[in-house]
Amino acid sequence: MKKRVTGLGGFFFKTKDPKKVKDWYGKHLGLAVDDYGCTFWWKDKEGKDCSTQWSPFSEDTSYFQPSEKQFMMNFRVENLKELLEALKEEGVTIVGEVEEYSYGKFGWILDPEGNKIELWEPVDAAFQ
Repeated sequence: MKKRVTGLGGFFFKTKDPKKVKDWYGKHLGLAVDDYGCTFWWKDKEGKDCSTQWSPFSEDTSYFQPSEKQFMMNFRVENLKELLEALKEEGVTIVGEVEEYSYGKFGWILDPEGNKIELWEPVDAAFQ
């Protein structure tokens, strides 16, 4: 199997007022915020363009379920379906089904403390 995690794809957290939080981070820390939060662009060891997303979510979002935590991490991975099969064999809890979009494939797992982790296999060259 190739590498599992290749980088941090995003950090998502719940907040009472996502717009207010985004505006604060934009004003005071200079984040270039948009409707989704802020995208940080960087290059991996091979020089490929990569991104990491920072996103505040509404405190009543169901996107983090079944986790009851206030945050969710997103990790960039290679070969998502193969990785999920290996993780399942290792006894890791898989949440839901793989979802595919034009910008990548997504899958979800739970860590030992019930934190939901999103796994993202980017497909668009802009996100590699």
